[in-house]
Parts: sequence; C-alpha cells; structure tokens
Amino acid sequence: MNNYYQDLGVGRDASAEDIKRAYRRMARKLHPDVNADAEAESQFKKVSQAYDVLSDVEKRRAYDAGSDPYGGEAGGFGQGFSFSDVMDAFFGQAAGGAARGPRSRRRRGQDALIRVDIDLAQAVFGAEREVTVDTAVVCGTCHGEGSQPGTGTRTCDVCRGRGEIQQVQRSFLGQVMTSRPCVACQGYGAVIASPCFECSGEGRVRTRRSLTLRVPAGVDTGTRIQLPGEGEVGSGAGPAGDLYVEVVVTPHETFQRRGDDLHCSVELPMTAAALGTTIKLETFDGTTDLDIKPGTQPGDVMTLKGKGVTHLRGTGRGDVLVHASIQTPTKLSVEQEDLLRRFAVLRGEERPEGRLTPASQGLFGKLRDAFLGK
Repeated sequence: MNNYYQDLGVGRDASAEDIKRAYRRMARKLHPDVNADAEAESQFKKVSQAYDVLSDVEKRRAYDAGSDPYGGEAGGFGQGFSFSDVMDAFFGQAAGGAARGPRSRRRRGQDALIRVDIDLAQAVFGAEREVTVDTAVVCGTCHGEGSQPGTGTRTCDVCRGRGEIQQVQRSFLGQVMTSRPCVACQGYGAVIASPCFECSGEGRVRTRRSLTLRVPAGVDTGTRIQLPGEGEVGSGAGPAGDLYVEVVVTPHETFQRRGDDLHCSVELPMTAAALGTTIKLETFDGTTDLDIKPGTQPGDVMTLKGKGVTHLRGTGRGDVLVHASIQTPTKLSVEQEDLLRRFAVLRGEERPEGRLTPASQGLFGKLRDAFLGK
C-alpha cells in the first residue's frame, strides 16, 4: 500500500492545513508546466494522489484504517479528484475566486459620492443641510426578488440548481474534472421565469430622495462625511453601500481661512492708528470691540482669541487675526495742512531722510509673518 504521508512529507498527525501546504509546496516544483523532467511528472502524480486521499476526511479515515482507495496503484488524479481541488490547494478556494455551488443574487451596492456647498459660518459652527441623492433603492414592486409578484424562481434545468457545470477531460495526468458557472442561470442555480417589469429582474430601481445631513463644526473644503448604508442598494436587494459627502466651503467676502484661524483687514485713519482707539468689528459671534493700540503700524496684527473656526477634532476654536491698514489722507484743507506742518516741525520731521530697512521689517514682512504664524 502506498505511503501517502511519506509522499507528501508530513506526519500522520498532520492537520488539513499542513497537508494543503505540503501539497502546494511540492506541486509548485513538480508540476509539468514548470518541470519537464519525466521523473517529476511521475512524482507529481504521486503527490496529487496522496493529496486526493489525505485531503478528504472519509478517504483519509479509510486509509488510516488500512484501506487504500487506489488499491496501491499510482495513477491519475483518480475518481472524484477535480481540477478545482488543485486550485483549492493553491488559493484556498475554488477556481475563479468564488465558493462552489450556486451564488447568491444579493450583492453589496456601490458607494456614492456627492458634493455640497456650505458658507463659512456653517463651517465655523456646523449646520444641518437637506441634500438630494440619486441612488438605487429596493424595488417596491418585487421587494428585491427580481420576479413578478407571485411567480418566484425555478430551479435551473441545466445545472439542476448547482450553479455550475462540470466537465471531465482526459489528459496525461488522467481524468481532470473542471467546473465553470452555468451559462443558463449565470451561476445562480435558479432562473427568474417572469422578471419584474419595474426593475427588469435587478431587484432595485433608481430614484431621487432627500436626506438630512449634519455638517460638523470645523469642516473645510475637501472634508468627506461618511453616511453608512445611504449609498446604492445592491442587486437582489443586497446591502447598500455608503454615501460620501464632499464639503466645499464657499469664499467669504471679509474673512479668509488659514487652518482654523480667520484673517481680515481693517482700515484705520492715520490719527486713529497714532492715538489708538476702539472700533466695532462684525464677527460670526456678533459685534465685538477691537482695541487699537496707540502707534499701530501698517501690517500690525491684532488678535481676537477664540473667535475663529471650531476645531474639527478636539475642543476650542481658532482666532480672528485683524491686519491693520493705515489710511493716509490725500486731500487736506488749508487748516489741516497747516496743523500737519506744525506737527512735523514738533516731531523734527519737516525734512525727513529716507531710511531703507530689510523687507522682513516692513509691511510685506509683517504680513508674511502674520500668515505664517511667526
């Protein structure tokens, strides 16, 4: 009697996984497609026969009890050993990547993606929006069955409900059995005799529906919100995919967003910048007092803490950064000009000398440093 354990190089206590792994390793070396040696072909037949016996629970039990299904003769794959068994050994499943037997008509639906525009205020505090989605839903006529009400399905006459057709071919390895999906039922094992007129047998139809979307505070352009199970319903009333909503924040006329901070500019008269003052500034939290320190220079930045965008992940909010823009008067009355001239004399600036400074110390440097957070 053949020693199948020895042929595969495993012990008698080897698990099913050990046997499969051993066969896979040896078949890769001995298969005629990769090894043209005549001895290799003979060895491949032996290990294939050994795998046929030891991978089958009943055959292995009979062999361990002293019975050899092949009567001690080395031959082809033997009765009941199919090409699909070889594919099982290599890939852990039947050829073609699917489990054997009829496949289900139910399939998971695809994910869907839509875009929604929101304004900056909604990004700061969050909001609820009504969105319209065009997706597939379960057919209301057949309720996902795919057939006309009261008709159902019938067993396929070709494959007799197995969903696959087996063919036996002779080769130098012996008889090889191959399986392929049944063309009559597409592998389902059953045939819809009277497809639903509404969905044409798909079990789903396309429709437009509305959803309430909760936009969390702190979102920005490019943020995607996932709504599980709100995407396309699968064929055969399979589970729905997910809906992804991509957020687009529209530009604001006053504020520019940098991360969770908001930037804006305020125009100040020359006298207010020199003497200091308090002005009213409209923010998303309402009217806020902004203190202007005496001697404020063009490009100086004043900060309103905690008036910016809510942090999407975490607590708290960013800031509002106000950039000073100083207005120099262009038209002066005689009295105003006389006062400024006297002021210049008092300051010793009636004939000032220009002095060059590094760009980082001037207006452009201050603006750059403010935007970069320096």
